[in-house]
Amino acid sequence: MENKKKIKVGLIGLGTVGSGVFKTLKNFDDIEVTKIAVRNINKKRDIDGLDNSIVTDDAYSVVNDPEIDIVAELIGGLEPAFDLIVTAIKNGKHIVTANKELLAKRGQELFKISEQYNKVILYEAAIAGGIPIIMPVKTILAGNKINHIEAIVNGTTNYILTKMDVQGASYEDVLKEAQQLGYAEADPTGDVEGFDAAYKIATLASITFQKRIDINKVYREGITKIRANDMEAANDLGYKIKLIASANMYDNGDIDVRVHPMLVSKKSTLAHIDYVTNAVMLKGHPVGSITLSGPGAGEFPTASSVVGDILAVAAELGKSEYILPMMRCKHSEDANMIDIADTTNKYYISINAKNNKGVIGKIGTICADNDISLESIVQRCVSDDNTANITVITELVKEKNMQRAIKLFEQDGNKVNSLIRVQV
Repeated sequence: MENKKKIKVGLIGLGTVGSGVFKTLKNFDDIEVTKIAVRNINKKRDIDGLDNSIVTDDAYSVVNDPEIDIVAELIGGLEPAFDLIVTAIKNGKHIVTANKELLAKRGQELFKISEQYNKVILYEAAIAGGIPIIMPVKTILAGNKINHIEAIVNGTTNYILTKMDVQGASYEDVLKEAQQLGYAEADPTGDVEGFDAAYKIATLASITFQKRIDINKVYREGITKIRANDMEAANDLGYKIKLIASANMYDNGDIDVRVHPMLVSKKSTLAHIDYVTNAVMLKGHPVGSITLSGPGAGEFPTASSVVGDILAVAAELGKSEYILPMMRCKHSEDANMIDIADTTNKYYISINAKNNKGVIGKIGTICADNDISLESIVQRCVSDDNTANITVITELVKEKNMQRAIKLFEQDGNKVNSLIRVQV
């Protein structure tokens, strides 16, 4: 049998994911990693079989290397990643990336350039680590009209919320512990304020609904205001609190994409996705509702998706002039995105009210005046300072009416501790 030419791969980044990709690719005889760009060439790397002569701190030497067929970009961030990928495409290379921020903010430009040069960009690892989601949506689920996505796509926040729930602990205490264990970054903003989840849901919504999603119009709210009391109240009411990334396409084609904490019914699968596990639930016709869950981050789970993409490209090289047509970007229409103020939701509200006569009546009146129907209103204990803790769950309400009512509660001398949307 003739000796088949090895497919040559260049890696940009040898951090957690890059190391996993290098180690996994060693199991494939027909693929060879011939160059790896790193930020710090002097860093000790304990990787079996790593030949230091292929490691460089000049990333452009990877994308400009005429021998390399596929470049895997695993450094994240906007620059230099964007320029490196564009350079690689112009030099005739196919791209595999795990870079959710880049796809959410500049994906449109990248896909346009890749099409101009007839190259593919695959990004299975950018949405939910090891969970296969892009390939299924673009291939096996392509016959569906999917109109609803609900997902837990950030392990750090899911870990923190699970720990708060299990331990009855405060957000601050659990965050510290998560940082010590390496589950949260020293600066956790990208995770805890919902940026990471927003990038992922924007990209997932754009391929699922086949419309361009403007990341600046994705409503985003993190988990920093969630209190141990909210966890307890939610449990009593039959819910768990999760950071949910959701995308909805209405019958008229309008699209609502957002990330925020939610009370999720304990009857729902997503309520039981705990610690660093991720899950993506899709609803559509004809499939109905399916949930894919698994590890959303980590060395080998993410490497699994990156390597899968590399192998998908490698299998096609030399077979056709236009490879992997199903995996390419096929949409150029901008989504008509709805502002959160114009959406309708159910709400959980926690209020500290002066324990005066008729306080519940007054809250009821403000709600009625703003077209808000209540599903339940519970007065919990009265504190030493003679304030009562009141928990309200509303029926479906317009967001702008709810926000107006919150202002009125506060003008009335009450303190609104929490306002969290409830899964419908």
